[in-house]
Amino acid sequence: MLENLTPTTAAADDDRPRQACLTIGIPRETADRERRVALVPEVVRRLRTAGHEVVVEPGAGLAAGVSDAAFAAAGAALGDPWDADVVAKVSPPRDGEIARLRPGTILVGFLNPLGDPDGLAAVAATGATALAMERIPRISRAQSMDALSSQATIAGYRAVVVAALELPRLFPMFMTAAGTVPPAQVLVLGAGVAGLQAISTARRLGAVVTAFDVRSAVKEQVQSLGAKFFEVAGVGDAEAVGGYARELTAAEQEAQRAALAAQMARSDVIITTAQVPGRPAPTLVPADAVAAMKPGSVVVDLAAETGGNCALTRPGETVLTDNGVKVLGPLNLPSEMPEHASSLYARNVLALLELGFDFDDEVIRGACVVRDGAVV
Repeated sequence: MLENLTPTTAAADDDRPRQACLTIGIPRETADRERRVALVPEVVRRLRTAGHEVVVEPGAGLAAGVSDAAFAAAGAALGDPWDADVVAKVSPPRDGEIARLRPGTILVGFLNPLGDPDGLAAVAATGATALAMERIPRISRAQSMDALSSQATIAGYRAVVVAALELPRLFPMFMTAAGTVPPAQVLVLGAGVAGLQAISTARRLGAVVTAFDVRSAVKEQVQSLGAKFFEVAGVGDAEAVGGYARELTAAEQEAQRAALAAQMARSDVIITTAQVPGRPAPTLVPADAVAAMKPGSVVVDLAAETGGNCALTRPGETVLTDNGVKVLGPLNLPSEMPEHASSLYARNVLALLELGFDFDDEVIRGACVVRDGAVV
């Protein structure tokens, strides 16, 4: 529990031990497109009940629909969060924010440790310690802290909603006096957390869904959601440590592209979610596959931030091809639903804080990327 975060100290007026108080700071996010906030009033109340202080930068929650007054009512103080014992963020800190860290501060947030080693080195130079939420081990006891999964769930849902809005056709089958409208054909590439949520959402909207993943272990999960699992002959299981996918060999990638080409041409919507930690996203949808799709079809590429799964993806942009296909490369989709994204993320942070900062613990050890002035 939160009472284990810090060692006990002697009370001033008797010999009974009491819990020392931690101060947890919540800055206003400054990254482009970032509308989330690291804690919400519900979690602030739990921290305050445990005897800890929370300092929120004025305006930190406004983009997520949380007013300063709501934070104050939950027991938070409004002020400078950078002097706190723990600074909790969502997006990686910018240079000016890193400069405000001090020795002994514990920074918690998405820190992009594989993609921004210079940023980690800058944090280390301040003497602060840093825990990266994306490095939380994917083990049973850490599920409540798995921020990657909570945010990927939102991204998968949002991707389908965006696709449904962009598609000039209906998702469900409609039977009317004027005739029958066939259901949309949706192809989901990658059946991780985001992909499974995309499958579920597309099915709820009435689409016929086919899903592909290089990890054969997810076949049962895909089928349990009412989707067809697309299997490619000649491509072996590609599950790596931690439940992620390994990078395919060149031969496997070629076999995969050839087998999927026909399915892509039949699809009204393609949702791509395939990513490999620390590497550019694999290209799963080549330009000629997009050229074979029907006019009005939509590709939503959730891997746009790491290069994209579609050869035509431009991060942060919508590309309209000559044959009338829209290729969307959205960035930070969870931030487009900031209220619930913040709520889920805040609970992930709370679970991490409740665990305490025992650096011999496998969860804390796995998440720790900077300690004692050095990149771990």
